[in-house]
Amino acid sequence: MSRICQVTGKVPVSGNRVSHSNIKTKRRFLPNLQTKRYFLAEEGRWITLKVSSEGIRTINKRGLHTVVKELKARGEKI
Repeated sequence: MSRICQVTGKVPVSGNRVSHSNIKTKRRFLPNLQTKRYFLAEEGRWITLKVSSEGIRTINKRGLHTVVKELKARGEKI
C-alpha cells in the first residue's frame, strides 16, 4: 500500500540528507501514518482508515460522519 493519508492526502516529500562535510544525498520525508479503526454509527460498522496525525485531528474536529461523506464524494472506497 502506498504511504498516502486518506483524509488529508499527505504524501512523502523528498529532500537532502546533509552530512557533516556538506555532501548532499537524496532522502524521503515520510508522513506520520497510523492505521486507525473507527466505528461509523450511521452505518453500524467499523471502518479502517490509514490517516496521518493531522488526519486524526481533522476527524476529531469535524466529526467522522462529515469526513467519510467527503471521502465517498471524492470516490474513495471505504
